[in-house]
Amino acid sequence: MKKIALLFLLLNASFLFAQKEISGVVKDDSGSPLPGVNIVEKGTNNGVSTDMAGTYKIKVQEGATIVFSYIGFTKVEKGTSSSKVDVVLSEEGGQTLQEVQIVGSRNAKRTVVNSAVPIDVINVRDVTTQSGKLEINELLQYVAPSFNANKQSGSDGADHVDPASLRGLGPDQTLVLINGKRRHQSSLINLFGTRGRGNTGTDLNAIPAASIKRIEILRDGAAAQYGSDAIAGVINIVLNDNVDELTGSITYGAFNTNAKGDFLDGTTNTDGYRLDQNGNGNSYGKDQSFDGGSIKVAANYGVAVGDKGGYANFTTEYLNKNKTLRPGYDFRKGFGEAAIQGFNLFGNFAMPISDKTEFYAFGGRNYRDTDAYAFTRNDGERVVESIYPGGYSPRITSNILDNSFAAGFRTETASGWKIDISNAYGQNLFHYYIKGTINASLEGASPTEFDAGGHSLSQNTTNFDFSKNYSSVLNGMNIAFGAEFRTENFNIFAGEEGSYSTYDTNGRVIIDPATQTAPTDPITGELRPGGSQGFPGYSPANKVDKSRTNLSLYADTEFDITNSLLISGAVRYENYSDFGSTVNGKIAARIKASENFNIRGSLSTGFRAPSLAQIYYNLRFTNFNASGATEVILSPNNSPVTNAFGIQKLNEEKAVNASLGFTANFGDFTATVDGYSIKVKDRIVLTGYFDASSFNLGVSEAQFFTNGVDTKTTGLDLVLNWKKSFGDSKFGVTLVGNINDMKIENVKNGNLDEAIFFGDREKAFLLASAPKSKFGLNLNYSKNKFDAGLAFTNFSKVVLVDYNDEDDVYTAKTITDLTLGYKLSKSLKLSVGSNNLFNIYPDKQDEQGNTEAGGYWDSVQMGFSGAYYYARLGFNF
Repeated sequence: MKKIALLFLLLNASFLFAQKEISGVVKDDSGSPLPGVNIVEKGTNNGVSTDMAGTYKIKVQEGATIVFSYIGFTKVEKGTSSSKVDVVLSEEGGQTLQEVQIVGSRNAKRTVVNSAVPIDVINVRDVTTQSGKLEINELLQYVAPSFNANKQSGSDGADHVDPASLRGLGPDQTLVLINGKRRHQSSLINLFGTRGRGNTGTDLNAIPAASIKRIEILRDGAAAQYGSDAIAGVINIVLNDNVDELTGSITYGAFNTNAKGDFLDGTTNTDGYRLDQNGNGNSYGKDQSFDGGSIKVAANYGVAVGDKGGYANFTTEYLNKNKTLRPGYDFRKGFGEAAIQGFNLFGNFAMPISDKTEFYAFGGRNYRDTDAYAFTRNDGERVVESIYPGGYSPRITSNILDNSFAAGFRTETASGWKIDISNAYGQNLFHYYIKGTINASLEGASPTEFDAGGHSLSQNTTNFDFSKNYSSVLNGMNIAFGAEFRTENFNIFAGEEGSYSTYDTNGRVIIDPATQTAPTDPITGELRPGGSQGFPGYSPANKVDKSRTNLSLYADTEFDITNSLLISGAVRYENYSDFGSTVNGKIAARIKASENFNIRGSLSTGFRAPSLAQIYYNLRFTNFNASGATEVILSPNNSPVTNAFGIQKLNEEKAVNASLGFTANFGDFTATVDGYSIKVKDRIVLTGYFDASSFNLGVSEAQFFTNGVDTKTTGLDLVLNWKKSFGDSKFGVTLVGNINDMKIENVKNGNLDEAIFFGDREKAFLLASAPKSKFGLNLNYSKNKFDAGLAFTNFSKVVLVDYNDEDDVYTAKTITDLTLGYKLSKSLKLSVGSNNLFNIYPDKQDEQGNTEAGGYWDSVQMGFSGAYYYARLGFNF
């Protein structure tokens, strides 16, 4: 039996080492690279697809034949006697199944280079193997021109879910699809000094990078095509479908803490405060030069289903990341990134039922346990000395669960109609647990941990999509139409009693303030507050269970008028059960000025429905700054308090998008340059703090969601790419850039004081989400077993306004990333490198400690954690 097992292993080993790697580039007759071309080892299910530059890599058996196929182009078969196989596909014949559908066009024959709107196609495997970035947001921040995301600190839930945006608009103004199907949003709404303040968004980090084949980013208004949330554009994540290949990686890295600065007590540090698990302690130590250690283990494997190209592809991913601590002021001793423990499982499945019909399904589960410090309680009525002598820094921890599943049927009729019927369900659950805390009104009897409740959002979407290409009409015509029905449910659930209640001197919940009194702090003489410090729990009064439905109908057409002129148009009708209906349209065109130069542009209207969270979210919380603590109520849009301040019912955001640009392709060089203008009317924002003391709510201030401002954003995106081979050496240079300018054209404060309704501080947060520029220069080199990547990213100046109404100016900074890789064998590759190699930090602000997060810096585009060094072992069997 042992001999048989040994023979089996030897046969498998010989099978693996008989493989060879083939690479090359696929272009059309004009020399334009073709992204998304299917490349399959003949007679097997082993396959890959080309990236945006038309390049590919595939491991095949010695002597194999590889098949190149792309919808609307002639299939080509090539031998593999050489390790480099370049192919030119001609536009004739073509396949009917297995096409690549590029987001932004429902015409399966359309490619990125000849599309009428700007689209980025990012090969995730290439990006992840040449970078130390651990999460999707980090990856896209450095490779997509107008994508922006950054870590937060001291922002409650936003410490745990990174808000991200396109073209400086809100996180909820970018629609996210998976395999072309709408992805559910997070239930979290950003409240404090974060990007997307007052917005919800989609949690991209809930999707494991190892499960992704490519990411398509449509940088253009697309509400008329895809519906609400697509004002800024669309991000479509295409999942892996490869089979008979085990790929993955093990990555370990840590931050180098070299954030030097003078603290208020005159000492100088090389790291941050060192705190115990209860947030105690304020010593500095030079022995802790590294922190934020992280390990990530990921694996992807697929198996063939049947003999007609079916597959079942699975991904698992584990992430364990420690906190970082950076210099903070006395009232914020726990300033830094949150700790994360996460586990991902994702699957992608397709099974042909006949030559023209297939069943497909995909989905996954993401679980994260996160841990972040809140603001420090040093003394006063919020500190119970018998529990925390000298004060404490509460910890906001959360369990975040994302579940999703989609399934459907795709078929093609005898007359050429493609039909896709699908249903997608997703839910995000956010549950808070506050640790290292107390309910001060319970004094020495208080627990130090509380279940603070949480919120959830579920979404179910049913789609019916029909399309057909008429090659005989003009030079080609594509018609698509369909319907979508969506249901959404938003829920806030209460925590345990002690997380939200205030207790009297006898330890009973205060029900009647006239007869019951909270304990008094013996030093300050102030009444002790109730609820868990750091994050007060949701009470039964905060509970929400609200639903709505949406029905939409759309039509989408493309006409190749001539070989040089493409015109496309779309119209969409949407009806929401809670605020009514809207109709939006889009027209776009592309002119092929020459074989190597295209001019393109678009004009569209768009909208975004107010989220259920923006309508119904409510919370009582403590706002901290250097001057002390203030109790605040965030009142829901439908409450009497909101109405009493004259805040109107939330309505849709309305947009007008225009873009004009060009694409160029000259041999090894490609370029896309696109200008844009986006006017958004009635943007939903979070107001400042109004005096609410006269309402007898037990708080001193109140704030609200409102259709508060009109904005205009103009900018320019550019992507320049050059790739060249010299023998065994390959060079690549890519420049991605975004120039952006947002202006607040109108503040809709009515009779309310503009300085409070949406003052300089709130305006600065909104404008900072649209940084003036970001440029990234990426240099790549490879030869035989060695490869290297060097990247420079410049983030423009950002200006925020602190609690003293003074500008906090963060000057432009350039971050350098370096990665070096070496193939140890055909199956193993070792990479080492650094993100932010030279340990660059944002500009330190004044000594008064009035930054939003209480640290020496705010959470700006470049981050605040410094240099990250890593090593990764990648495997491919």
